[in-house]
Amino acid sequence: MLSAFGRAFRTPDLRRKLLFTIAIMAIFRLGSFIPTPGVDYTNVQQCIASENNDSLLGLINVFSGGALLQLSIFALGIMPYITASIIVQLLRVVIPRFEALHKEGQSGQTKLTQYTRYLTIALAILQSTTVITTARQGVLFQNCGLDVIADDSILTSILMVITMTAGTGLVMWLGELITERGVGNGMSLLIFTSIAASFPTSLWSIAGGANGALNFTIMLLVIILVIGLVVFVEQSQRRIPVQYAKRMVGRRMYGGTSTYIPIKINMSGVIPVIFAASILAIPGLLAQFGDQGADWVVWVSNNLVQQSSPLYIAVYTLMIIFFCFFYTSITFNPDEVADNMKKYGGFIPGIRAGRPTAEYLDFVITRITSAGSVYLALIALIPTLVLVFLGVSTNLPFGGASILIVVGVGLDTVKQIDSQLQQRHYEGFLR
Repeated sequence: MLSAFGRAFRTPDLRRKLLFTIAIMAIFRLGSFIPTPGVDYTNVQQCIASENNDSLLGLINVFSGGALLQLSIFALGIMPYITASIIVQLLRVVIPRFEALHKEGQSGQTKLTQYTRYLTIALAILQSTTVITTARQGVLFQNCGLDVIADDSILTSILMVITMTAGTGLVMWLGELITERGVGNGMSLLIFTSIAASFPTSLWSIAGGANGALNFTIMLLVIILVIGLVVFVEQSQRRIPVQYAKRMVGRRMYGGTSTYIPIKINMSGVIPVIFAASILAIPGLLAQFGDQGADWVVWVSNNLVQQSSPLYIAVYTLMIIFFCFFYTSITFNPDEVADNMKKYGGFIPGIRAGRPTAEYLDFVITRITSAGSVYLALIALIPTLVLVFLGVSTNLPFGGASILIVVGVGLDTVKQIDSQLQQRHYEGFLR
């Protein structure tokens, strides 16, 4: 693998792409530490040291690489773009115009991307306003009595909203630059950078306290096992064979080839975990604005904020399973796949074209998604359950889903580097 890295950097074009990607990732991390105008940087650092944020803002903080609690210019990170992309995908079911654009090919995808950018800016304005409001009201840093925003004037607030929104636009542009001129998917690599940056701090905090070395070793072994499981499952496929009939077009013969439809066990990726964690974090965020002595606030804090709570684990698991089926049904339409196969003369051996093919694909997808949803729930819960077993209060950022994101993006990037090496007749990373 190291020799493959050497060959990659000896190839001028690929070396230029890799260095460009690394430079953009470095700029993204640098922006995470530049404070927004109007923020008291010294007080923010003191508040971060005393804070353990598990709310919805804590979730956004993970995807911003810790920039949210820093109140930096990249405080919102890539989260508004992720939310906008998910909303646009979901609107395909509701708005026929979006579905028609999706079927138009490259021109339609360009239009949907434009809508996603506009929605990203709108969400950035909304989220930046929320962050500034929570910071001023002391909700962002509950365990800190210091003022992180000294100036309460409306002009300062407007300047902060404009700065954070511009930072989100810049992050979105950096991600697209990586996709166009670098290696890998830009948005995914920025998410990878954000989550990977928070891992060393979280792991090092486990080493502190009683039995720190033992807990750290056990957690490290669990992470390695989870990584191995993720690699094994993410690389596996259910291949449905497809045969295309021969047909004459003019004087040429087309078709007659055999291929397959690759279906992954986890077709929905980490989207179900993001949905479940976001929805479960909302009651905790609302409770922070309420009377801390109220019965409902105490109940929410004990059952829907504490990740070790049996109710939290049960609801979290059920929501992950539900969103796995929901998101898979949106992204993979058996009727559409069956119609396309029939249009181009394709059929599954032993299955009639048309409606029987759609029913067969739906049957296979349902069975695979059942196993994939259980796998995804286990991956999301294993690190948290291990920490509860060890009696450690520190949580890994975003649970096991962060490992799933990091490993998934890493595998995809390595495959792209490998494909470019093979184009130049070099031996790649994967054998």
